[in-house]
Amino acid sequence: MTAASVGVAVLGALAVLQIAVAAGAPWGRLVWGGAHRVLPTRLRIGSALSVLLYGGFAAVLLVRTSVVGAPNGFVTVASWVIFGYSCVGILANAASRSRAERWTMTPVCIVLTAVYLVASLS
Repeated sequence: MTAASVGVAVLGALAVLQIAVAAGAPWGRLVWGGAHRVLPTRLRIGSALSVLLYGGFAAVLLVRTSVVGAPNGFVTVASWVIFGYSCVGILANAASRSRAERWTMTPVCIVLTAVYLVASLS
């Protein structure tokens, strides 16, 4: 599997999770610090907005790996920024008070960080 395939699959799964919790699914322990089983309205809005962010991340990945179009300067910089963001995500999720979030989202962030490192170096 290529970095693009892995990254898009992981981002798609994250988007499905965020849509579900935004709609009221009781999986809030996996996101936003894990303090709520069912997210309050402000975090549901945040989850819905994060789906847009994941879409942008996927677009950068697909362009950077030349699956769609040709990489340009913006996409090159954006892929490194997302790599850095993912590095911070590893630390944030590893420090979560929610055991479910730590054990689920930390490995997810590690995979995304590796994907964006490979893509950024390509």
